[in-house]
Amino acid sequence: MNSSPAVTSAAQAPPGQPGFTLRQRILLRLISSACYLAIRLICPTLRYSLSWEEPPSPPGAVFEKLVIYSFWHRAVFPAAWIWKRLGIAVMVSRSFDGEYIARIIEKFGFVAVRGSSSRGGSEALRDMKKELEKGTSVAFTIDGPRGPKYVAKPGPVLLARTSGMPMAAFYVALSDAWVLKTWDEFMIPKPFSKALVRISSKVRVPAQADEVQLRDFRNLLQQALERVTKFAEENVARVGTEEFPLLKA
Repeated sequence: MNSSPAVTSAAQAPPGQPGFTLRQRILLRLISSACYLAIRLICPTLRYSLSWEEPPSPPGAVFEKLVIYSFWHRAVFPAAWIWKRLGIAVMVSRSFDGEYIARIIEKFGFVAVRGSSSRGGSEALRDMKKELEKGTSVAFTIDGPRGPKYVAKPGPVLLARTSGMPMAAFYVALSDAWVLKTWDEFMIPKPFSKALVRISSKVRVPAQADEVQLRDFRNLLQQALERVTKFAEENVARVGTEEFPLLKA
């Protein structure tokens, strides 16, 4: 993977990130390796379909460049596979949970950018903007790192204002999954299940947007997330039909 100042590891933690104990380092190695292996084994068996609220550019694309994406934390597992090796930058928290997620997604060609709404947010937004300037896309697990579940945080709206790039939301619904008893109800797809990815239309935030307007755009993002979630959950059973054709492997 190309090196980047935004990519970090336990050995090269950014300023302000606490170190990990020996037990945590062992757990990080075990969890990240096990999750990586699980994604590699399960996700190739899934039947994916992609659905857009507005046609992508270019036509037939599986994702659009120079877009600020947001999605719920619970969908990390199936999302990591469908957009692997595209160099998408993802904001992850400066925490134990963030560390193992970073290690997993980096193995699939993503760029882990450190920060969250509670720690390192301003620095991480600057790094996300740099990634956009390189010509790629960025993504936020918008209700992470610890919730509240299904509540959008302001990061993508602020980045959209400063970068001039549009924001969009997506969700990955699964026809059959193990749902963990975690704060985010994390989903692990069962082998050979269906996965419907629904991507919202894009929204631009003007550079001169004031605080009131920023709140309104955050509400629009929340609505987009809820809309694509509802659509995907209601239609995932129809993956493989003419309306929702399977993605080619």
